[in-house]
Amino acid sequence: MKKLNPLLSKATWLESGDIRPYVFVRPENQIAQPGTRHKLDWFTQEPIYKNPLNLNEMPFADAVLQIEWKSFGKQDLAIPKWVFYDCAAMPGFIAGFAGRTSTLPKQLVKDLGIPETEEWCPLSLFIIIPTMHKGEWVAYDLCSVNSFLPKEQQYHGLGFLSKAFALWYANVEQCSGMTQWGSPSLKLHSHYGHLEMIGSYAPLHTHAKTMTYRCEVNTACWEKFFTKDEDLAFLEKYGPSGRTIDPKSEQSMIEMQNLIQQQMGPYYLSASEIAKQDLLQPLTVYHLKKER
Repeated sequence: MKKLNPLLSKATWLESGDIRPYVFVRPENQIAQPGTRHKLDWFTQEPIYKNPLNLNEMPFADAVLQIEWKSFGKQDLAIPKWVFYDCAAMPGFIAGFAGRTSTLPKQLVKDLGIPETEEWCPLSLFIIIPTMHKGEWVAYDLCSVNSFLPKEQQYHGLGFLSKAFALWYANVEQCSGMTQWGSPSLKLHSHYGHLEMIGSYAPLHTHAKTMTYRCEVNTACWEKFFTKDEDLAFLEKYGPSGRTIDPKSEQSMIEMQNLIQQQMGPYYLSASEIAKQDLLQPLTVYHLKKER
């Protein structure tokens, strides 16, 4: 077996033949040449393929939804089954990691409601949906069993690596998404490419205090999620705009939203800053450095 990348030394579960990536997508939406756009040696195992239109895959699908509901139900963000089917399984691409059911903790298998006769049990999910803008996908949902497992049973980096695998496998060029201010998920989403803030306030969303972002997918940023190193390429390209945004202040979000609407940006957030400080502390807003 190929030696694990040193950056992933703590994610020893990746080396196990008992945990593999999966893709859950209807046949017409399968990626023609997976993993060819981004040069990366992190994912060497053949993914498990699941078809959401196949009735035999319902136990796996129901376990995927259990992960989603257990992760987001208390936040009023869990998705109904019809939304999962209409807005994810039919138009989009679902991926993550699955464990061999016979090797997983019995309580986890029970909590996810998957029969022990099923060979594979999902451990995470990431949903991306293609948009009308060529090359752009929307990150719709990301969660894993880590959100409800005891710390000693969690899989290191599972959430981050689930999104990384999907972006790599599906050859995603540009990724957009939404996350709530103060959410721990911002520490993950900010590391897939330099994060542009295209919306700082979203009253159309159930939770108005939502940030809308996009990034050009750049695997050179991914390792910094694990190393915590400063992103020097970001600092070379962007500088402080003199503005900040306060995750505790709705007025701050609205003021920034107005600046974005007035096309005063583009504005960016630093993944290194997000990683190092408290999620509710004001964040520096960056912009492109002027050419000399």
